[in-house]
Amino acid sequence: MIRRIVYVLAVPLAAITVWWFASAGSVDFYFPPLQTILEAFAARWGAEGLVRDVLPSVSRLLIGYLTAAVVGIALGTFVGLFRPARDLLAWVLEFFRAVPSPVTVPILILFFGIGDVMKIVVIIAACVWPILLNTEKGVRSTDEVLGDTSRVFGITGVARVRHYVLPGASPFIFAGLRQGLSFAVVVMVISELFAATNGIGFAVIQAQRTFDIPKMWAGIILIGLLGVVLATVFRFIERRQLRWYRGARDAERSA
Repeated sequence: MIRRIVYVLAVPLAAITVWWFASAGSVDFYFPPLQTILEAFAARWGAEGLVRDVLPSVSRLLIGYLTAAVVGIALGTFVGLFRPARDLLAWVLEFFRAVPSPVTVPILILFFGIGDVMKIVVIIAACVWPILLNTEKGVRSTDEVLGDTSRVFGITGVARVRHYVLPGASPFIFAGLRQGLSFAVVVMVISELFAATNGIGFAVIQAQRTFDIPKMWAGIILIGLLGVVLATVFRFIERRQLRWYRGARDAERSA
């Protein structure tokens, strides 16, 4: 256990150490010492900053991401199961997937204003496509033998989707959810750069506009730490849900 912790933390600690000593005594306005940045981090992202900016950002991210997950899995399952729907929507899905969600922000502002709804919709628009397309691919890649077996035992309708389709497609679904999570963090910040009164992205752009460079760097570090925390939680959930898949794959390798 201790050996694994040392292994995981070795590179981050080495990077921090190099940054600390390389930036020590720096007089460059745009690249202040790491010590100064950490002091600004503690001052800016204390209890007040947590309530004012971090919690609103995280809440918008989670609402948008979870909504995209539900919509993406549902539509991906439908498209994957029904070939006519897949043929009908193929070009539409590819078109919207190719449109970067940040460029839709000005349009969404016209429809939803500059409040939380606009930011949540932007996150949904960014996350839903990788989830949907990976789910659709996973549904089409399910084991045909297991499908025939479930049909023989009379497992149809909702029960078939729940006990055969979704479990079989779950490795692909989690791959899409992983991609969607990284998009969610990026788009959360971008949506707060355009028009906002709070949030991590808003705090970073305000620090940049007021030339408070240490606080700008502190905000960037916070975004990175938020991504690490979300990725760690996601990996924990993924490992628990895909234990059967990893076990089956290990058994195939050892056979």
